[in-house]
Amino acid sequence: MIKTQGAIAVFIGAASFGILSTFVKKAYEQGYNLGEVTGTQALFGALILWLLWLIFRKNASSTSPSRKTPAWKIILSGVSTGTVSILYYKCVQLVPASLAIVLLMQYIWIGQLIEFLFFKAKPDWTQILMIVLILAGTLFATGILEEPLENFSLEGIVYGLLAATAYSIFMIVNGRIGNDYSALHKSALMITGACLLIFILLQPFSLFHPTTFTGILPYGLLLAVFGTVIPPLLFAYGLPKTGYSLGAVLSAVELPVAVCMSYLILNESVSYLKWFGVLFILLVIAWKNLVKSNSNI
Repeated sequence: MIKTQGAIAVFIGAASFGILSTFVKKAYEQGYNLGEVTGTQALFGALILWLLWLIFRKNASSTSPSRKTPAWKIILSGVSTGTVSILYYKCVQLVPASLAIVLLMQYIWIGQLIEFLFFKAKPDWTQILMIVLILAGTLFATGILEEPLENFSLEGIVYGLLAATAYSIFMIVNGRIGNDYSALHKSALMITGACLLIFILLQPFSLFHPTTFTGILPYGLLLAVFGTVIPPLLFAYGLPKTGYSLGAVLSAVELPVAVCMSYLILNESVSYLKWFGVLFILLVIAWKNLVKSNSNI
């Protein structure tokens, strides 16, 4: 039952994350830059999380009577969250939103590689086959087989793959650090770290200009709630219960959500071949999860 609750939390968190690229594109269309978009999301997200923690502090207090993980470690781990935002939103600025999310989804095999290199989690044959099949599906989902290479931004693709790497690190770190804190407190600390990183690197102080602030406020609140509050909070609650492997599978829901949003709201061209690639990637992930479930019986 506990694992099921964790799985539902991760699923909803990933679906919320899937809508972000569409509204980031909308913010860019209004003339806002990368620093303003990421800055407003992190700032509002941190404020909302700390407000929630103050309100529900008694109910959200840690259940661990022993020594906690130092708060600075959780704040530092939030650097991974801020890095994802910076790299992913830069990717969205350079390529279609439907392509950006496909690139971000490469975290599935990148995460397996990181776990092998740093945690000696040797992949079995099904994981290796999954990686090969996901890469094959990516060829269809990105549209590389349909369009000339000069139509693609190499810089955008690099940012997308770097974002996928940062996202893998975020999921691994989130599942391993600060689990003796409540999900709400842990999320507030992590987003504080992300906010500090963004303001140090990008210095989006134009946000505090009254005209900019009031103009970007609707985007900032939407991105904060669906990108900074809901996903980290639900991931902080769910990932320790599901583990990285199942969490990565459930997080795949952000792929169809993002592609559908870019198609319906941004009117981006999503061909039948791209839809086939998206469906193929989802089927591969589902198959891998089914094989793993059967092996545990």
